[in-house]
Amino acid sequence: MFSSWCNTWGKTSYCGESVSRKSQLEAKLRFLRSTRDDLETRLAATNAAIEQIERQVSREERMV
Repeated sequence: MFSSWCNTWGKTSYCGESVSRKSQLEAKLRFLRSTRDDLETRLAATNAAIEQIERQVSREERMV
């Protein structure tokens, strides 16, 4: 019989094998923290771009 493997929130396990609730929650927590870190990085880059454009607008207003 051919056995296959599954990927459960980044953890490999045998298909059909029950994964403990704690393992599921820990995997979900890792995923959510990774997502948060990515969003924080994107937000910082967005804020930096906004500040740069605000400075450019301010400079151009002083020239006029």
